[in-house]
Amino acid sequence: MKQIPIDSMHGLVGWWGDYSGELMTEYQQSVEEGKDVENYKGLFEEVAKLPRSEARSKLADGLFHLIYNAEMREGYKYDEPSDLEGIKALRKKTLPPLNFTKVDKKKIEGAWYGRIAGCLLGKPIEGIRFDGLTKLLKATDNYPMSRYIKHGELTPELCTLANFDLLNQWKAHCYIDNLEYAPYDDDTNYVVMNCLAVERFGRGFTPFNMADMWLKMQPKEAYCTAERVAFSNFIKGYNPPYSAVYKNPYREWIGAQIRGDYFGYCNPGDTESAAEMAFNDACISHIKNGIYGEMWASATIAACAVCDDPRLAILYGMEEIPATSRLYEALENAIKNYDSGMTEEEWFNDFHSRWDDKNSHHWCHTISNAEICAAALLYGKGDFTRSVCIAVQNGFDTDCNGATVGSMCGIMRGIDGIGKEWYENINGTLETSLCTYAKVSIDEFVEKTLYHIENK
Repeated sequence: MKQIPIDSMHGLVGWWGDYSGELMTEYQQSVEEGKDVENYKGLFEEVAKLPRSEARSKLADGLFHLIYNAEMREGYKYDEPSDLEGIKALRKKTLPPLNFTKVDKKKIEGAWYGRIAGCLLGKPIEGIRFDGLTKLLKATDNYPMSRYIKHGELTPELCTLANFDLLNQWKAHCYIDNLEYAPYDDDTNYVVMNCLAVERFGRGFTPFNMADMWLKMQPKEAYCTAERVAFSNFIKGYNPPYSAVYKNPYREWIGAQIRGDYFGYCNPGDTESAAEMAFNDACISHIKNGIYGEMWASATIAACAVCDDPRLAILYGMEEIPATSRLYEALENAIKNYDSGMTEEEWFNDFHSRWDDKNSHHWCHTISNAEICAAALLYGKGDFTRSVCIAVQNGFDTDCNGATVGSMCGIMRGIDGIGKEWYENINGTLETSLCTYAKVSIDEFVEKTLYHIENK
């Protein structure tokens, strides 16, 4: 049988499935996590220059095994385990336990509608670069950002100014003035799926249970970057935690951080349970800071449910991740800079000097986007509109960050703290790409959440 040319498979595999096309991401990721691989940089660069081919794929396989077995370099200052017991052993617990009080329905409504609204705010501009976004917002009298971008205000000239196609057919259904319900998005799919996972398997679901949910609930095309790799690895027979590492250069990207919200919703005030549930989800596709991002986000949301101080909620979230990690250090520095009196503009100028949004690894990394979420909470002071707008106007993964901050502020302030302009066009309905759940009632999932809280 004649071999199928590798280029003819590109449309089926997609660039997320072509490990050989992401070799420099793999190299950068490996250096950051402390592997002693600098001597291999030239080799990675040369193989990465080759045209897409079977030969490049075979060479990339060899590089994966070489780098997977590499030793940690001497003097690396971080200690970043990927197992739950190892993570727990490196936490710094100094804050008093949060007091659980019965969470009223309005807080859970705020969580769901806040996440959906924050996602919608960033969805039409996902992928835009910071400089283009700033020009767009200023040209539409929306800077500092304070509202949705509307389809009706866009022109071809604005697309040119922003260097971003805002008017393509795929994006048209994402704008608030075109909506009759919230369109599907991976940032909202996972909240629904994780609610269903708790319903199906209980709070003690395992990583294997979650992998099974992924295989049965969505097609491959619904998953991105690390999630696409993990999904493919499940099919190949790699079970968690190996599904997170086999030929996965995106293993510390933001994908897990966007998935943990539901575990915060159903554990108000119980940051440890929220983080443990988040771990069992995150470890199927991520390692180290990729895992910590979901644990931090989930725990912070759980804290926000019973705490009205955003700074304190961030600190409670940080207590559930290793104090010896890069993510902990970044969040600690974010708070220190805020506490020092640094203005919002100064804070983000520093941020953009350290992270390059034209580098996909920076743009989609857990740590860069977690920093944005933390700063949005700090400078937004818990106000829903100000917080989600700070999260989105600074670029990077706009829909993910808007959604995460929307959950945090939404559950903190409740639905009454979110202006109706943020959710009235959604009409209580959320579209998903989950099998048999084409559209769901948001209020029905609010009730499911309340049931999971009350029957903990």
